[in-house]
Amino acid sequence: MSTRSNPFEEVEQFFERMARQFDESSRTWAADGPFGRFGGEFTEMATDVVEHDDEFVVSVDLPGYEKRDVDVRVADHTLHVEAEHEESTESEDGEYLRQERRHESLRRSIRLPEEVEKEGVNARMTNGVLTITIPKAEVREARTIEVQ
Repeated sequence: MSTRSNPFEEVEQFFERMARQFDESSRTWAADGPFGRFGGEFTEMATDVVEHDDEFVVSVDLPGYEKRDVDVRVADHTLHVEAEHEESTESEDGEYLRQERRHESLRRSIRLPEEVEKEGVNARMTNGVLTITIPKAEVREARTIEVQ
């Protein structure tokens, strides 16, 4: 008997590859822009995702950000992380010879391979590293239905 692959799994893998390639190419565009790394919107957000038996642990490097600057959401098998802050350096005395301001906004979406318990998600920020713990949803056994 031949084993038939699930066509939906292949489509999902295709979209994941496209998303990765788009992320990589957008980082390249940002580095080549007129402001280089300081372009704001496409600054890199280094992320690690580790799968354990009963949870996913996501670590995101956000140096210079405070926990009040970060928004974390889980919806439709996807983790969304957004961080935004403004930094300014000003001279108080006399007329300004130099005044610098920088606004950074980071966004990242990560597709999760399994159903998760949205209510049990926990996020904490320590020394510029955001750690998100996402419990996996309990696998429900298939129910046999008696045909009448």
